[in-house]
Amino acid sequence: MCIAIPGKVTSLLDESTAVVDFGGVQKNVKLDLLGDYDSSILGQYVLVHVGYAISLISEEEGKETAELFEQLLGEEDVC
Repeated sequence: MCIAIPGKVTSLLDESTAVVDFGGVQKNVKLDLLGDYDSSILGQYVLVHVGYAISLISEEEGKETAELFEQLLGEEDVC
């Protein structure tokens, strides 16, 4: 099973790398798999898997998914 985590694009480092915020944790993420994009990607949400943004998602979906992850991680008996 693969898990992709939602994050918000906060800045562009170069033509293929962005800084993405995951609830206060910022990581460099490769954008190669998204195809064509420009500076309008700033502030948008992406799904990230193993350091690569694999798709753009709506702000609503990004926030909802992040909240679900927080709830899941808050459970004591996750396994």
